[in-house]
Amino acid sequence: MSGYASSSTWTSFLKSIASFNGDISSLTAPPFILSPISLSEFSQYWAEHPDLFLQPSFVNELNFKEALNEIDPTIKSPEIARMLLVIRWFISTLKSQYCSRNESMGSEKKPLNPFLGELFVGKWENKSNPSFGETVLLSEQVSHHPPVTAFSIFNDKNNVKLQGYNQVKASFSKTLMLQVKQFGHSILEIGDESYLITVPPLHIEGILAASPFVELEGKSYIQSSTGLFCVVEYSGKGYFSGKKNSFKAKLFENSKAYFSKQNPLYTISGQWSGQSTIIKHGSKKSDDLDPVPFYDAERQTSEFLNVKPLEEQHPLESRKAWKNVAAAITANDFDAIAKTKTELEESQRELRKAEEEKGICWQRRWFQDSNLSTNSTATADDTASITTSTTTNTAATVSTTNLASAAENKALDISSLGEQDQLFVKLASEFNLSLKNVPSGTLVGEKDDKKENVGSIHWRFHRKLWDAEKEIVL
Repeated sequence: MSGYASSSTWTSFLKSIASFNGDISSLTAPPFILSPISLSEFSQYWAEHPDLFLQPSFVNELNFKEALNEIDPTIKSPEIARMLLVIRWFISTLKSQYCSRNESMGSEKKPLNPFLGELFVGKWENKSNPSFGETVLLSEQVSHHPPVTAFSIFNDKNNVKLQGYNQVKASFSKTLMLQVKQFGHSILEIGDESYLITVPPLHIEGILAASPFVELEGKSYIQSSTGLFCVVEYSGKGYFSGKKNSFKAKLFENSKAYFSKQNPLYTISGQWSGQSTIIKHGSKKSDDLDPVPFYDAERQTSEFLNVKPLEEQHPLESRKAWKNVAAAITANDFDAIAKTKTELEESQRELRKAEEEKGICWQRRWFQDSNLSTNSTATADDTASITTSTTTNTAATVSTTNLASAAENKALDISSLGEQDQLFVKLASEFNLSLKNVPSGTLVGEKDDKKENVGSIHWRFHRKLWDAEKEIVL
């Protein structure tokens, strides 16, 4: 139990959240539970292991057996080899995204809420591995209500691109456990192959003891354009049994094999914050091979993003914008935190007010929203907060009333959509993923998918906007 658990500040905070009803991001937490890092920086955790991020791009017809020899010397195809490496990379991102702050700060901390237009950029130079080339991260806060962070990570030398967006909605349970639903998805492109990735729900335990930590739950899906399909199931330590941060990932020939409960090709299991093993399955259980090591998070060192000094940053860049608040949090100075945070937030409110009076909308820098609804299903809050003045990709020619039903519509015409939206719809349709703005990983026909008046607005990176950028440099 944290030494802060019995403090009057923490006791008051617990009383406030016990009766709280509203946007949790607006809660003012005690200084010792605050992080000096903005949520806009979290996108970097997708590629803190550039070697694993890029490794699938080096696998081809000639070397795929050699590349995966330690896992399966008789692996059938380069497509399966690349998929297994994508799964390994994905598992490697979980520790960085969900428990690295426990190690560096002692417990999970509440990140700073990014303001609209906030930017975070950097690069992995990979100087010790010339074959890797430079990997670039661009992160932009594209919406404040609801809070949405869009990001792109790309490596031109090896033709690897990742883009996505993330939004969270949180609520407290009666036992003061914080339940978090994640919204959004990511699309990874490696050469001619693509992978659609969903993110899991999570909960934060240890709040009563003032020592919060994250535990993942539910599922993630990884759908490859080759048809290969992976389901990752998460579990945590129970009261009497189990281990924290546990997962089991099953790779299937396609999604049909999963939904019809056929045997997977491989099963990977262990702890995403520790060690995991992989088993190759035979045609019957007696043919299964013995488990072999798959990934060890404790032995994999993160390569930190290279971010330019504060004095060289644009005022919209996260670390420069929040520098005074971050310094106050680090100094554990509650008065300074309140003062500096209020000053920044008030300046943003004034900016939004001025824009509203002039009848203009904030121009997103590198990302644009795509409305995949053919009717007005987005709520007023959704459209007010994320509509831009740019032309969006609509689907006026589809034969259904909403593209969220695309997975059930085999005759869907998606030719009027942009390239990234076409890719998203095709991959989502492979395993009946809902295209609505519902929790990530929701399938068509599930409870959240059946809700009415839910939009289908997604954020897409436009490389030409970055190439034309004049103010922000790496």
